[in-house]
Amino acid sequence: MDRTERFYKIDQLLRERKVVPFSLFVEKLDVSRATIKRDLEYLRNRLHAPIVWDRIAGGYCFESQPHAVAQYELPGLWFSASEIHALLTMQHLLAGIDSGGLLASHVEPLKTRLGMLLATDGNDGDEIRKRIRVLDMAVRSTELAHFANVGSALLRRKRLLLRYYTRGRGETLEREVSPQRLVYYRGNWYLDAWCHLREGLRSFSVDAIRGARVLDSAARNVSENTLDAELGAGYGIFSGRKISWAKLRFSSRRARWVAAERWHPRQKGRLLDDGTYLLEIPYSDSRELLMDILKHGPEVEVLAPQLLKDEVVSLLQQTVGLYGVPAG
Repeated sequence: MDRTERFYKIDQLLRERKVVPFSLFVEKLDVSRATIKRDLEYLRNRLHAPIVWDRIAGGYCFESQPHAVAQYELPGLWFSASEIHALLTMQHLLAGIDSGGLLASHVEPLKTRLGMLLATDGNDGDEIRKRIRVLDMAVRSTELAHFANVGSALLRRKRLLLRYYTRGRGETLEREVSPQRLVYYRGNWYLDAWCHLREGLRSFSVDAIRGARVLDSAARNVSENTLDAELGAGYGIFSGRKISWAKLRFSSRRARWVAAERWHPRQKGRLLDDGTYLLEIPYSDSRELLMDILKHGPEVEVLAPQLLKDEVVSLLQQTVGLYGVPAG
Protein backbone atom coordinates (compact mmCIF):
# COMPACT_ATOMS: atom_id res chain seq x y z
CA MET A 1 0.00 0.00 0.00
CA ASP A 2 1.57 3.30 -1.09
CA ARG A 3 1.25 6.60 0.75
CA THR A 4 -1.67 7.88 -1.31
CA GLU A 5 -3.66 4.70 -0.66
CA ARG A 6 -2.96 5.05 3.08
CA PHE A 7 -4.39 8.56 3.04
CA TYR A 8 -7.58 7.23 1.48
CA LYS A 9 -7.73 4.40 4.03
CA ILE A 10 -7.22 6.74 6.99
CA ASP A 11 -9.96 9.02 5.67
CA GLN A 12 -12.30 6.05 5.17
CA LEU A 13 -11.69 4.66 8.67
CA LEU A 14 -12.34 8.03 10.30
CA ARG A 15 -15.58 8.55 8.39
CA GLU A 16 -16.90 5.02 8.98
CA ARG A 17 -15.73 4.37 12.58
CA LYS A 18 -15.97 7.98 13.85
CA VAL A 19 -13.29 7.18 16.46
CA VAL A 20 -10.23 5.15 15.45
CA PRO A 21 -7.72 3.90 18.05
CA PHE A 22 -4.10 3.95 16.99
CA SER A 23 -3.93 0.15 17.18
CA LEU A 24 -6.59 -0.11 14.47
CA PHE A 25 -4.54 2.10 12.14
CA VAL A 26 -1.57 -0.23 12.73
CA GLU A 27 -3.70 -3.27 11.93
CA LYS A 28 -5.39 -1.90 8.81
CA LEU A 29 -2.47 -0.02 7.27
CA ASP A 30 0.21 -2.64 7.95
CA VAL A 31 3.03 -0.11 8.37
CA SER A 32 5.13 1.06 11.29
CA ARG A 33 3.81 3.32 14.03
CA ALA A 34 6.26 6.03 12.99
CA THR A 35 4.91 5.94 9.41
CA ILE A 36 1.32 6.30 10.62
CA LYS A 37 2.27 9.27 12.78
CA ARG A 38 3.93 10.92 9.81
CA ASP A 39 0.84 10.28 7.66
CA LEU A 40 -1.48 11.79 10.26
CA GLU A 41 0.79 14.80 10.64
CA TYR A 42 0.90 15.30 6.87
CA LEU A 43 -2.89 15.06 6.58
CA ARG A 44 -3.33 17.67 9.32
CA ASN A 45 -0.59 20.12 8.37
CA ARG A 46 -0.45 19.89 4.59
CA LEU A 47 -3.92 18.75 3.54
CA HIS A 48 -5.72 20.55 6.39
CA ALA A 49 -7.63 17.46 7.52
CA PRO A 50 -9.45 18.30 10.81
CA ILE A 51 -8.10 15.20 12.62
CA VAL A 52 -7.85 15.43 16.43
CA TRP A 53 -7.03 13.04 19.29
CA ASP A 54 -9.96 12.39 21.64
CA ARG A 55 -8.51 11.35 24.99
CA ILE A 56 -11.88 10.35 26.43
CA ALA A 57 -12.83 8.12 23.48
CA GLY A 58 -9.24 6.89 23.16
CA GLY A 59 -8.78 7.43 19.45
CA TYR A 60 -8.49 9.78 16.51
CA CYS A 61 -11.56 11.44 15.03
CA PHE A 62 -12.62 14.36 12.89
CA GLU A 63 -13.15 17.64 14.70
CA SER A 64 -16.71 17.85 16.02
CA GLN A 65 -17.46 21.23 14.43
CA PRO A 66 -19.54 20.43 11.30
CA HIS A 67 -17.99 23.15 9.13
CA ALA A 68 -14.49 21.77 9.69
CA VAL A 69 -15.22 18.42 7.99
CA ALA A 70 -17.46 20.04 5.37
CA GLN A 71 -14.61 22.30 4.21
CA TYR A 72 -12.09 19.46 4.10
CA GLU A 73 -11.72 17.25 1.07
CA LEU A 74 -8.93 14.77 0.50
CA PRO A 75 -7.43 15.87 -2.83
CA GLY A 76 -6.74 13.55 -5.68
CA LEU A 77 -9.18 10.78 -4.78
CA TRP A 78 -9.62 10.08 -8.47
CA PHE A 79 -5.87 9.88 -9.20
CA SER A 80 -3.45 7.03 -8.77
CA ALA A 81 0.00 7.86 -7.45
CA SER A 82 1.55 7.74 -10.94
CA GLU A 83 -1.22 9.88 -12.45
CA ILE A 84 -0.65 12.60 -9.88
CA HIS A 85 2.84 13.12 -11.29
CA ALA A 86 1.22 14.15 -14.59
CA LEU A 87 -0.01 17.23 -12.73
CA LEU A 88 3.54 18.58 -13.01
CA THR A 89 2.59 19.85 -16.46
CA MET A 90 -0.46 21.62 -15.06
CA GLN A 91 1.67 23.14 -12.34
CA HIS A 92 4.13 24.30 -14.99
CA LEU A 93 1.33 26.07 -16.90
CA LEU A 94 0.16 27.82 -13.75
CA ALA A 95 3.71 28.87 -12.91
CA GLY A 96 3.77 30.81 -16.18
CA ILE A 97 0.91 33.07 -15.10
CA ASP A 98 1.96 36.43 -13.68
CA SER A 99 1.60 36.20 -9.89
CA GLY A 100 0.67 39.88 -9.73
CA GLY A 101 -2.15 39.67 -12.27
CA LEU A 102 -5.91 39.69 -11.94
CA LEU A 103 -6.14 35.93 -11.45
CA ALA A 104 -3.46 35.72 -8.77
CA SER A 105 -5.94 35.14 -5.95
CA HIS A 106 -7.33 32.14 -7.83
CA VAL A 107 -4.08 30.79 -9.23
CA GLU A 108 -2.06 30.75 -6.01
CA PRO A 109 -4.44 28.34 -4.17
CA LEU A 110 -4.31 26.05 -7.21
CA LYS A 111 -0.51 26.07 -7.12
CA THR A 112 -0.60 25.19 -3.42
CA ARG A 113 -3.09 22.36 -3.96
CA LEU A 114 -1.04 20.93 -6.82
CA GLY A 115 2.02 20.97 -4.58
CA MET A 116 0.08 18.86 -2.10
CA LEU A 117 -1.01 16.44 -4.80
CA LEU A 118 2.55 16.02 -6.02
CA ALA A 119 3.81 14.88 -2.63
CA THR A 120 3.14 11.16 -3.01
CA ASP A 121 4.92 7.89 -2.36
CA GLY A 122 6.94 9.46 0.44
CA ASN A 123 8.43 12.12 -1.87
CA ASP A 124 8.29 15.77 -1.03
CA GLY A 125 6.68 17.92 -3.73
CA ASP A 126 9.66 20.28 -3.84
CA GLU A 127 12.01 17.32 -4.31
CA ILE A 128 9.92 16.05 -7.27
CA ARG A 129 9.99 19.47 -8.92
CA LYS A 130 13.79 19.55 -8.60
CA ARG A 131 14.11 16.18 -10.34
CA ILE A 132 11.61 16.77 -13.18
CA ARG A 133 11.90 19.82 -15.40
CA VAL A 134 9.59 21.05 -18.16
CA LEU A 135 11.33 23.36 -20.65
CA ASP A 136 9.44 25.73 -22.94
CA MET A 137 11.27 27.01 -25.99
CA ALA A 138 10.20 30.08 -27.98
CA VAL A 139 7.32 30.75 -25.60
CA ARG A 140 5.88 34.24 -25.78
CA SER A 141 4.70 36.11 -22.68
CA THR A 142 0.95 36.52 -22.19
CA GLU A 143 -0.68 39.69 -20.91
CA LEU A 144 -2.83 38.30 -18.12
CA ALA A 145 -5.31 41.18 -18.14
CA HIS A 146 -6.19 40.47 -21.78
CA PHE A 147 -6.17 36.73 -21.17
CA ALA A 148 -8.70 37.19 -18.37
CA ASN A 149 -11.02 39.29 -20.56
CA VAL A 150 -10.73 36.81 -23.41
CA GLY A 151 -11.55 33.92 -21.08
CA SER A 152 -14.47 35.79 -19.55
CA ALA A 153 -16.04 36.58 -22.94
CA LEU A 154 -15.43 33.02 -24.11
CA LEU A 155 -17.27 31.43 -21.18
CA ARG A 156 -20.03 34.04 -21.01
CA ARG A 157 -20.54 33.73 -24.78
CA LYS A 158 -20.09 37.46 -25.40
CA ARG A 159 -18.38 39.26 -28.27
CA LEU A 160 -14.97 40.88 -27.89
CA LEU A 161 -13.61 44.11 -29.32
CA LEU A 162 -9.92 43.39 -29.92
CA ARG A 163 -6.99 45.64 -30.64
CA TYR A 164 -4.70 43.17 -32.36
CA TYR A 165 -1.08 43.58 -33.41
CA THR A 166 -0.32 41.84 -36.70
CA ARG A 167 3.37 41.00 -36.65
CA GLY A 168 3.58 40.41 -40.39
CA ARG A 169 2.57 43.99 -41.26
CA GLY A 170 3.56 45.67 -38.00
CA GLU A 171 0.08 47.17 -37.61
CA THR A 172 -2.45 47.29 -34.80
CA LEU A 173 -5.99 46.62 -36.05
CA GLU A 174 -9.40 46.61 -34.38
CA ARG A 175 -11.60 43.57 -34.75
CA GLU A 176 -14.98 42.55 -33.33
CA VAL A 177 -14.98 38.80 -32.80
CA SER A 178 -17.07 36.00 -31.34
CA PRO A 179 -14.66 33.82 -29.28
CA GLN A 180 -15.05 30.08 -29.81
CA ARG A 181 -12.19 28.37 -27.94
CA LEU A 182 -8.75 28.89 -26.44
CA VAL A 183 -5.95 26.65 -27.72
CA TYR A 184 -2.61 26.02 -25.97
CA TYR A 185 -0.20 25.07 -28.74
CA ARG A 186 3.60 24.74 -28.62
CA GLY A 187 3.82 26.77 -25.43
CA ASN A 188 1.63 29.66 -26.61
CA TRP A 189 -2.07 30.56 -26.34
CA TYR A 190 -4.33 31.17 -29.35
CA LEU A 191 -7.94 32.31 -29.57
CA ASP A 192 -10.11 30.70 -32.25
CA ALA A 193 -12.83 33.22 -33.05
CA TRP A 194 -15.35 34.30 -35.70
CA CYS A 195 -14.22 37.64 -37.15
CA HIS A 196 -17.26 39.79 -37.94
CA LEU A 197 -15.25 42.02 -40.29
CA ARG A 198 -13.88 39.18 -42.42
CA GLU A 199 -16.98 36.99 -41.91
CA GLY A 200 -14.88 33.95 -41.20
CA LEU A 201 -12.94 31.99 -38.59
CA ARG A 202 -9.52 33.25 -37.53
CA SER A 203 -6.87 32.34 -34.96
CA PHE A 204 -5.44 35.17 -32.85
CA SER A 205 -2.24 34.92 -30.78
CA VAL A 206 -3.27 35.99 -27.29
CA ASP A 207 0.12 37.61 -26.68
CA ALA A 208 -0.49 39.89 -29.71
CA ILE A 209 -3.76 41.23 -28.28
CA ARG A 210 -3.16 44.83 -27.21
CA GLY A 211 -6.66 45.40 -25.85
CA ALA A 212 -9.76 43.27 -25.23
CA ARG A 213 -13.13 44.72 -24.24
CA VAL A 214 -16.09 42.43 -23.50
CA LEU A 215 -19.20 43.62 -25.35
CA ASP A 216 -22.83 43.17 -24.31
CA SER A 217 -23.83 41.54 -27.60
CA ALA A 218 -24.07 37.77 -27.72
CA ALA A 219 -21.33 35.83 -29.48
CA ARG A 220 -22.03 33.93 -32.65
CA ASN A 221 -21.72 30.19 -32.05
CA VAL A 222 -19.81 27.97 -34.46
CA SER A 223 -20.13 24.20 -34.21
CA GLU A 224 -17.16 22.15 -33.05
CA ASN A 225 -17.23 20.19 -36.31
CA THR A 226 -16.93 23.41 -38.30
CA LEU A 227 -14.09 24.63 -36.08
CA ASP A 228 -12.19 21.38 -36.59
CA ALA A 229 -12.83 21.36 -40.34
CA GLU A 230 -11.77 24.99 -40.76
CA LEU A 231 -8.95 25.34 -38.24
CA GLY A 232 -7.88 21.80 -37.42
CA ALA A 233 -7.75 20.09 -40.79
CA GLY A 234 -4.33 21.31 -41.88
CA TYR A 235 -0.86 21.39 -40.38
CA GLY A 236 -0.09 23.74 -37.49
CA ILE A 237 -1.94 26.63 -35.98
CA PHE A 238 -2.48 28.34 -39.37
CA SER A 239 -5.15 26.37 -41.16
CA GLY A 240 -8.15 26.50 -43.49
CA ARG A 241 -10.50 24.42 -45.59
CA LYS A 242 -8.36 24.27 -48.76
CA ILE A 243 -6.03 21.35 -48.04
CA SER A 244 -2.93 20.23 -49.92
CA TRP A 245 -0.83 17.19 -49.08
CA ALA A 246 2.90 17.56 -48.54
CA LYS A 247 5.17 14.61 -49.34
CA LEU A 248 8.45 14.70 -47.43
CA ARG A 249 11.28 12.16 -47.70
CA PHE A 250 13.66 11.99 -44.75
CA SER A 251 17.14 10.51 -44.86
CA SER A 252 17.75 7.09 -43.35
CA ARG A 253 19.61 8.80 -40.48
CA ARG A 254 16.69 11.09 -39.63
CA ALA A 255 14.07 8.42 -40.32
CA ARG A 256 14.72 6.78 -36.95
CA TRP A 257 13.44 9.92 -35.20
CA VAL A 258 10.73 11.14 -37.59
CA ALA A 259 9.07 7.73 -37.83
CA ALA A 260 8.23 8.01 -34.13
CA GLU A 261 6.93 11.59 -34.35
CA ARG A 262 3.35 12.75 -34.78
CA TRP A 263 3.19 15.81 -37.00
CA HIS A 264 -0.56 15.68 -37.67
CA PRO A 265 -3.45 13.35 -36.64
CA ARG A 266 -4.11 12.47 -40.31
CA GLN A 267 -0.50 11.93 -41.35
CA LYS A 268 0.63 8.93 -43.39
CA GLY A 269 4.12 7.54 -43.03
CA ARG A 270 6.11 4.53 -44.18
CA LEU A 271 9.69 3.32 -44.36
CA LEU A 272 10.99 2.88 -47.89
CA ASP A 273 13.22 0.04 -49.10
CA ASP A 274 16.34 2.23 -49.04
CA GLY A 275 15.79 3.09 -45.35
CA THR A 276 14.42 6.57 -45.96
CA TYR A 277 11.06 7.63 -44.53
CA LEU A 278 8.14 9.06 -46.51
CA LEU A 279 5.83 11.36 -44.54
CA GLU A 280 2.59 12.75 -45.99
CA ILE A 281 0.76 15.48 -44.08
CA PRO A 282 -2.16 17.81 -44.91
CA TYR A 283 -1.66 21.58 -44.80
CA SER A 284 -3.46 24.70 -45.94
CA ASP A 285 -1.02 27.42 -44.87
CA SER A 286 2.64 26.63 -45.45
CA ARG A 287 4.20 29.06 -42.92
CA GLU A 288 4.62 26.71 -39.97
CA LEU A 289 5.28 23.67 -42.15
CA LEU A 290 8.14 25.50 -43.89
CA MET A 291 9.78 26.26 -40.55
CA ASP A 292 9.61 22.61 -39.51
CA ILE A 293 10.96 21.42 -42.87
CA LEU A 294 13.89 23.83 -42.86
CA LYS A 295 15.02 22.86 -39.38
CA HIS A 296 15.89 19.40 -40.77
CA GLY A 297 18.22 20.94 -43.38
CA PRO A 298 19.64 18.43 -45.89
CA GLU A 299 18.03 15.50 -44.05
CA VAL A 300 14.65 16.12 -45.74
CA GLU A 301 13.50 16.59 -49.34
CA VAL A 302 10.12 17.98 -50.40
CA LEU A 303 8.74 15.70 -53.13
CA ALA A 304 5.37 17.41 -53.61
CA PRO A 305 3.58 19.65 -54.22
CA GLN A 306 5.72 21.72 -56.55
CA LEU A 307 4.57 24.99 -54.96
CA LEU A 308 5.84 23.90 -51.54
CA LYS A 309 9.14 22.75 -53.08
CA ASP A 310 9.54 26.14 -54.77
CA GLU A 311 8.91 27.92 -51.47
CA VAL A 312 11.64 25.88 -49.75
CA VAL A 313 14.09 26.58 -52.57
CA SER A 314 13.33 30.32 -52.45
CA LEU A 315 13.90 30.49 -48.70
CA LEU A 316 17.15 28.55 -48.96
CA GLN A 317 18.42 30.83 -51.72
CA GLN A 318 17.59 33.89 -49.64
CA THR A 319 19.41 32.35 -46.68
CA VAL A 320 22.50 31.61 -48.76
CA GLY A 321 22.41 35.19 -50.05
CA LEU A 322 22.74 36.51 -46.52
CA TYR A 323 26.24 35.06 -46.40
CA GLY A 324 27.38 36.44 -49.73
CA VAL A 325 27.43 33.03 -51.40
CA PRO A 326 26.13 33.11 -55.00
CA ALA A 327 23.10 30.86 -55.59
CA GLY A 328 23.66 27.75 -57.71
